[in-house]
Order: sequence, then C-alpha cells, then structure tokens
Amino acid sequence: MIPRAWHLVAVALSALLMLPALAGTASAAPNSRVYSVTLAKSAADMKKVAEYWKPDRLKKADQYSPATPASQSSPTSTTASGAGQIVPAKSPQILPNVAPALPKDSAAAKTMGKVFFRFGDKEYWCSASSIAAKNRSVVATAGHCAYDSRQAKPADYWIFVPNLGPGGATPDGIYVGASISMHEDWPGKGDYDFDYAFVTVHRGFKWVEKSGQLTMQDVGRLQDNVGGQGLTLGKGLALTITAFGYPAGPQPDGSHPFDGKTLKVCSGSTRRTVAPSLDLQYGVQLQPCDFSAGASGGPWLLNYQPTQKLGLLTGINSLTWNRDAKGGYDAVSSPTFNTTTGEVYRRAAGLATPQNVT
Repeated sequence: MIPRAWHLVAVALSALLMLPALAGTASAAPNSRVYSVTLAKSAADMKKVAEYWKPDRLKKADQYSPATPASQSSPTSTTASGAGQIVPAKSPQILPNVAPALPKDSAAAKTMGKVFFRFGDKEYWCSASSIAAKNRSVVATAGHCAYDSRQAKPADYWIFVPNLGPGGATPDGIYVGASISMHEDWPGKGDYDFDYAFVTVHRGFKWVEKSGQLTMQDVGRLQDNVGGQGLTLGKGLALTITAFGYPAGPQPDGSHPFDGKTLKVCSGSTRRTVAPSLDLQYGVQLQPCDFSAGASGGPWLLNYQPTQKLGLLTGINSLTWNRDAKGGYDAVSSPTFNTTTGEVYRRAAGLATPQNVT
C-alpha cells in the first residue's frame, strides 16, 4: 500500500498469496538471469493436467474467482526452491521487434484468453495472450499468474484457453503450460518490476466424444490457430497504448461493473510510476483505465490494428490504481519491458515441446 499522503492506492490485480512489502531493487542489468520452471515436461505430464481440466470442470469456469491479493502479512524475502533453474543470459543482445503473426487461414488474430491454474486446492484465473515466437507456442501473462513468489512455488495445472466461450467452450483449443520463463527477481524477491512471465505451452487439444468416451484431439500449435502479438522493448513513455483483459473484481466502492466473461479494452497514455511497498521502481502507468481483478496478465499493445487484432506487446496488466482515492480504479500499470524482458522471452521462444499430445 502506498502512503496515504501520496493519495494513491495500488492493489495487485491477481497476486494470489502475494505480496506485502518485499526487499530488493529492480535492475535491467545485462547480467540479469532468467529463471525457468518446468510445469509439464512430457506428453504424459501434459495429459495429467489435461485430465484435470475436463469439460465438466471448465463448465464451472465462470464460478472461479479471479486471483486476488492476499491479506497483508509481515515483510518477507524468499529464495526460489529447487523446482526451477537459473539460466545465465548469454551476451546481452538488443532484441529487434518481433513481428505479430496472423493465424493460418485467417485475416484476423484471436490471441486473447484466460489462464486457469491452482494455488493450493482452489482454482483461479487471469488474462493472457498468445505471443509470436519461433516455436509458435508462447503465452504472455503476469508473473503472479504463474508463480507464487512468497511460497516459491509455481501454479499447478496451468492452462491457457484462448477465447473461452459460454459454458466452458474451447473453440480454439486448450494449451497446457510446459515451462515458465521469468526474471529471477520475481520468484526470488517478488519484485513487481519483473511481474511478467512468458509460458511455453504444449500443442493444443480439444475434448471430443467418441463411442461415449471423452478423447483428446490434437489441434496443433497455438500460434497457428490464433496468431501471436508482436513484441517491442524499451519504447519509453508518453505512448498511446491499448490494453486488454477480462476484469471481474469489484471497484473500491464495492460496485461490480465487470463480470469477467467479456474481453474489455482501455486506451490511454503512459507515464512513469512507482510503488515502494512492492519494489516497483520502474513501473509504467496507463491512464485512464478502470480494470479490476481478473485483468491481470492482459496485454498492452502498441500500434494496435483493430482489423487484424494485432499490435506490439509492450507490457502486461500488473497493478491497478485508484489515483484520486475515489470510488473507482482509474489507472493500471505494467513493469517496464526492456532488454532483460527480451532475454526472458528469448528463453521461452526457444524451448521445444513434444510433437503430439494425444
């Protein structure tokens, strides 16, 4: 919580089990390292997750809560557990713009969707989007929508469902998370300057009924089916950005203008922002925007083209703000996307997954 004297309220959109004030500082140093966590490595691992998300469970998707901030607790700092590995970055490189990509046989992309996962014994969700990559299998979301840095644990049973329909319909497939790529200061410190994650996913599938039995049917790679947003880094401030997400949580006055079922959009200009209690020193704020819980992880797009529904990813929804301390949220913020972000993306985009999921 930012001091009242600043007349700002910053709340994590989806930081389940996260995060009070945490020690540490943000850095875009070239020797920053990527932290990689395996979620479902093999086809057998993937099928275990798929079995969890059978249609009967996805039909209840509207009943699940968007991940929300935990109650405040004493400041803490954690060291990531042995579930992942630190991957030293190679010689730092300036990642050129990654061009957005249309899906096969379509003139418009369908990249937006929700991620579903468990922390403990409860299901939650966030917003996310498909990102163009050489492995055609990368999802961008918030770090707190994939990894609980307070307990140093990744989410369980993580899936991405683009364009989730009524009653849990999955018109473009279900994509099981294979590996999370993050900056080491998210799992290590809970530093909101690095509250982003690129998740490499397995080939998609749909549940189909054959001879009275539910069977997984391979539908191919994510980017082939829905396309992928581009990626751009280090673009500075005073930009016009279009942000997307599935907000569902209440506003500060208790009102509920969003239900989480419909993709919403905000457009505005960016400025610098900080939140010392969350270690956010290089945040980028978008105003106006009234997003609430559930929008976490949704993409910020530069040069968004409505016809093709594509642009260049330059951030993700991380924190929501009530700058004037009135009844509704009026801004949202993202970590700065810079060279360090490029190294994390490069790791996710270079991973391979099994060629068949059925």
